[in-house]
Amino acid sequence: MTALSIVLGPHGQVRDLREGTVRVPGFELKFTEVKRMPDAYREMARSQPYDVCEMAPTSYLMAVAAGAPITALPIPMTRRFRHAGVLARPGITGPKDLEGKRVGVRAYAVTAAVWTRGIHAEEYGVDPGKITWLTQEHENVRAFGLPANVHRADRPLADLLRDGKLDAAFAGLAGAGDAEGLTDVVPDAEKRERDWFARTGIYPLHGVIVVRDEVLRAHPELPGALFEAFGQAKENYLARIRSGEADGPEDRRYRKLAAIVGDPLPYGLAENADSLVALVRYAHEQGLIPDRPPIDQVFPDPRKESV
Repeated sequence: MTALSIVLGPHGQVRDLREGTVRVPGFELKFTEVKRMPDAYREMARSQPYDVCEMAPTSYLMAVAAGAPITALPIPMTRRFRHAGVLARPGITGPKDLEGKRVGVRAYAVTAAVWTRGIHAEEYGVDPGKITWLTQEHENVRAFGLPANVHRADRPLADLLRDGKLDAAFAGLAGAGDAEGLTDVVPDAEKRERDWFARTGIYPLHGVIVVRDEVLRAHPELPGALFEAFGQAKENYLARIRSGEADGPEDRRYRKLAAIVGDPLPYGLAENADSLVALVRYAHEQGLIPDRPPIDQVFPDPRKESV
């Protein structure tokens, strides 16, 4: 039995893996708990301290482009449409109004921001280069320079927003938290998300499963074993959602998403191809990665015998 150190967020679909109800044959998962998952993403990008780790997909793409010895499997941990999520001060009535303004985000390369900037550009004609981006944290991958319109904030984003020094900011962990008195720049986001998915098939993903290349070389059977185990744990979770046994806020959110997308947590390369292609395109267009690698090169299919 080979022990693997592993870090995962507190997701319902991995509960059975954590509790040992679902196992990875031939491997023992040794879970490490971290205070903040973004810190684990940064560690995995820079020094790879874990054998298996959930990682923000944009950080992964940047890390691999910089030479990090890791490989991601197309097993996304969370899903969320990204038309909504930017809170703005009065007077900003749509994404195009953000041009010429100051917008706060935790880090320029945070995946939520990459998705939103891409959507705003394609759907609303926004030029991200015409926005001044203020960030609060260092980027996970430091090998590439950021656009000239990206600057580090000298105070917490929430303080800048409160004091009128920002015109808008990402909500939640991606930015300034949940500020009061602001409105989303896309007021009809839910309808637009439905329409966008129907047109494009793109379902934004966050948190893929990354494995150290050294571990993959030693255990070529591991990707398939992980895919099967994660898939079984997910199916158990979805059954709990459908029965009502799992009924927290996140469970209800996935139950609602299922009415739009079918499987609210699709795993696999084919199942995520449209979304992965879009994310790679957005990351390249936003200057975060130097080229656009084929998705099967950076997210190899775990259903194959080897990756």
